Amino acid sequence: MNDKKFNATEYVNQTASLLNFNLPEEYREGVVANFERIQVIAKLVNEFSLPEDIEAAPVFEP
Repeated sequence: MNDKKFNATEYVNQTASLLNFNLPEEYREGVVANFERIQVIAKLVNEFSLPEDIEAAPVFEP
């Protein structure tokens, strides 16, 4: 597993460059902050353990 810490600023800059997207400076700080929040939420989801015998439901029924 990759133990490198997620750097939201680097991610936003590199992704914008790869997509040839001109991200205005006035939005960059907000975009970085949102990716930092997303990373925290994703970490919680990814660390949640599930039993080995669990099966995905074929249809979602709320």
